[in-house]
Amino acid sequence: MAETGRNFYISDTHLGHTGIIRYDNRPFMSVEEMDETIIQRWNDVVSDADTVYVLGDFSWYKEEKTLEILNMLTGRKVLIKGNHDRVSPRISRKFMKVCDYLEIKDNGQKVILSHYPMPFWNGQFRDSVHLYGHVHNSHQWNICEHLRKELKQLQDIPMRMYNVGCMMEWIDYTPSTLAEIESYINDLQRGEGE
Repeated sequence: MAETGRNFYISDTHLGHTGIIRYDNRPFMSVEEMDETIIQRWNDVVSDADTVYVLGDFSWYKEEKTLEILNMLTGRKVLIKGNHDRVSPRISRKFMKVCDYLEIKDNGQKVILSHYPMPFWNGQFRDSVHLYGHVHNSHQWNICEHLRKELKQLQDIPMRMYNVGCMMEWIDYTPSTLAEIESYINDLQRGEGE
């Protein structure tokens, strides 16, 4: 019987992007160190039976180097395209699927995947989860969090929308499962009295 894999999520790895180290205040001295860390952490947790949903802005490298990195990464890969993804036919073949938006089930839980944050998504009143990237750990993310908290109070629903950018402390440059993401964020929110 074939092993059933887990689902993992990550966004905005920006492999090969030197400027992103300063922009996100990433803890790396060079783009090479960043790339090596992301590749190693990915392969430490993801098995070949697992699926990693990359929610955009995967690589800044040209086609050959991006292909080289994709060949090094374990697991099946799905790309939800971001604004910086250049997906050639050869790169596209390395992914099980490439799309702009996706709805999946993860252990029976409906999950809405987009590179971009959406304060209103399909099934949010039925406790679905929205995972996104794009806004990094920036002022834009702070606005998303403020809006999420305000809508949670107004609508009296959980508002389970989570930033899975690799630089977020609950992702820490490592693809993570939905359970891991929610557990970490719930602990943070309890500490903040939310």
